[in-house]
Amino acid sequence: MSIKKFKPTTPSRRHMTVLSFEELSKKQPEKSLSKSLKNTGGRNAVGHLTVRHRGGGHKRLYRLIDFRRIKDNVPAKVAAIEYDPNRSANIALLHYADGAKAYIVAPHNLKVGDTVVSGSGSDIKIGNSLPLKDIPVGSLIHNIEMRPGKGGQMVRSAGTVAQLMAKEGAYAHVRLPSGEVRLIHINCRATIGQVGNLDYENQNIGKAGRKRWMGIRPTVRGSVMNPNDHPHGGGEGRAPVGRKYPVSPWGKIAIGGTTRKKKPSDKMIVKKRK
Repeated sequence: MSIKKFKPTTPSRRHMTVLSFEELSKKQPEKSLSKSLKNTGGRNAVGHLTVRHRGGGHKRLYRLIDFRRIKDNVPAKVAAIEYDPNRSANIALLHYADGAKAYIVAPHNLKVGDTVVSGSGSDIKIGNSLPLKDIPVGSLIHNIEMRPGKGGQMVRSAGTVAQLMAKEGAYAHVRLPSGEVRLIHINCRATIGQVGNLDYENQNIGKAGRKRWMGIRPTVRGSVMNPNDHPHGGGEGRAPVGRKYPVSPWGKIAIGGTTRKKKPSDKMIVKKRK
């Protein structure tokens, strides 16, 4: 998918770029695989603001994506490649031979009319989903499970790809897009190929209003807030930070500090990102 530029009819149009969408099928989402999506505005079930700078934006339908791919040995034909407002990657609509339909994350170079299949013993072909034990070492993969049967959780955004580095006993070494090498059980499934929509990261938003269409509200600096809103706030005129390091609104170090929470799955990390 290529990048489309515009004539500079306005200052914001001068640098704005959009995706051309020429590889997408012009159709509405499959009704049986979509449902309404409530706009939370960044608030949780009790009304507290838990994610800042959210609100507004265009109304969206949520597409139900099949991340598990457990319909084994039933060939499916790619009926359409569609846009999904809920993720950076495009999605592919599959029509199975038994009449079922499903959405999957569309891999790069998967086209309408192609046939994909899942399950052990499937061909090593773009869009096919197999357990890691059946995938050759060195293969490029995405939509990787962390626990067998749970469904793909890693490497799902546009343009991302992981590589199967080695197999050792009951675990495989997988290099993730961040550079991290992680142990994953060989019974976990992954999809062959790279996630499509490679040019997603190259587009230029161009103007603030386009961010508002996406449901993202303005972000302001802590130094222009009041002291009760941010540790950097207050003071007469432009005041310095007033402490050794810049901090977040909750007092956490904002430069060089670790933000990654410790999880039980951290023991599966062989090589860290940094």
